[in-house]
Amino acid sequence: MAQTESLTLALKQSLKEQGQTYADLAQGINLSEASIKRLFSEQSFSLKRLDEICEWLNIEISDLVRKAESNLDYISELTREQEKELAADAKLLMVATLVTNHWKFVEILENFTLQETELIRFLAKLDKLNMIQLLPGNRVKLLTAKNFSWRKDGPVQNFFYKNVQTEFFKSKFDQSDEYMRFMVGMLSVESKQRFIKSLNKLTREFEELSREDAKLPLDERYGVSLVLASKPWDLPIFDPYRKNI
Repeated sequence: MAQTESLTLALKQSLKEQGQTYADLAQGINLSEASIKRLFSEQSFSLKRLDEICEWLNIEISDLVRKAESNLDYISELTREQEKELAADAKLLMVATLVTNHWKFVEILENFTLQETELIRFLAKLDKLNMIQLLPGNRVKLLTAKNFSWRKDGPVQNFFYKNVQTEFFKSKFDQSDEYMRFMVGMLSVESKQRFIKSLNKLTREFEELSREDAKLPLDERYGVSLVLASKPWDLPIFDPYRKNI
């Protein structure tokens, strides 16, 4: 849903919530009812007119924007076909990763070998995939939900397994800003479920910190990759010594 359309819908909702009609609004701001209907049908509100309507409704423009935000369709997962399109183009997937990590248009151009027209084309594709809303001035509004994730065993996840996993684990994880622990233990079903809940909580904390730090300048942030995994598994190197049961 486009931003203007979302704002228009929020205005309509505000009118309905207050029991007001187009005729009431027309009288309240000294316009004809036909003019009000045209404003809403064409979605052609100037900032001054928008402010005037909000004042008549006794609401702040910021309240209207929040209502409009709630009308946007945030996605928590792409379809398999959409992920295929991303995974088939490494540059497009790179741009998707950058913008979902709150990189600005100019920051991408300054740090990557992409032409301006090329980057706009990628952003337009992401807009078509409903991952972002491409705004005037090449600004980007994310349309991914807080719990957005790649499909399990989907094209993007498989792309990372194939191209990233080996490189990631080449590290010895012995630097001050690196961390890895490999642990093996035995847990009951209840304990395993409790631990998985803790992993989910940790994932949410990582996402929240990422959103908070998005407000900081780019030179005060750096990429951090996180892998969390848990599965029933016994070390295969012990298999030769196991008794068949």
